[in-house]
Amino acid sequence: MKISVVIPVLNEIDLISQAVERAWSSGADQVVVADGGSTDGTLDKLASLNCEFVRSPSGRAIQMNNGAKYSNGDILVFLHADNWLEDNSCSQIRLGMKDSCSEFGAFRQRVNHDSFLYRWVELGNELRVKWQGLIYGDQAFFITRKRFDLVGGFPQIELMEDFQISRTLRKYGKPLLLAGPTVVSPRRWLKGGLVRQTIRNWMMCGAYRLGVSPQRLNQSYRRHDQ
Repeated sequence: MKISVVIPVLNEIDLISQAVERAWSSGADQVVVADGGSTDGTLDKLASLNCEFVRSPSGRAIQMNNGAKYSNGDILVFLHADNWLEDNSCSQIRLGMKDSCSEFGAFRQRVNHDSFLYRWVELGNELRVKWQGLIYGDQAFFITRKRFDLVGGFPQIELMEDFQISRTLRKYGKPLLLAGPTVVSPRRWLKGGLVRQTIRNWMMCGAYRLGVSPQRLNQSYRRHDQ
């Protein structure tokens, strides 16, 4: 099974090289970067990297869908620029998809910080996938090309696209959770405060469940570069 890794980026000059290099070392057959209008030199950096890159309107869902259009893998892996894959990640996907009936899944996380509090974050995210079937974007979401096309890709909403596609995919079976891990930068927690940022995330998910629109939620969502 051929695997394409799709990375949406916006002003990620400091991290994009590592994300691309780790994607290749994980065993990917193709790496596609979808840039949403970076102004910090990310595009210049991409020109020197071993990847295909796509210019796209901004918006994570839009960028991921545009990146998927240019990919040719049987399986698509969507990776945030501040996440990194381990060396055997693609082998885990190939083996896991072969031995199960799942068409989509994610990896366990490893937040790149030594504090024990992050181990609780990792556990909570693992249990969310197991119990609710909900995958968030920083867990290296993967899916077969066939199923991705059948559901129409990510819903092109301003926020919560990972939450919503997971809801849709639950109709077709449970997600596969692989050992991974995918390594996650702690930058958002460090910037916003671990407890405060975690509570903020819970509140946004709760508000979305109660019907608050992605457009309204996006107004209070702070990008990493802001």
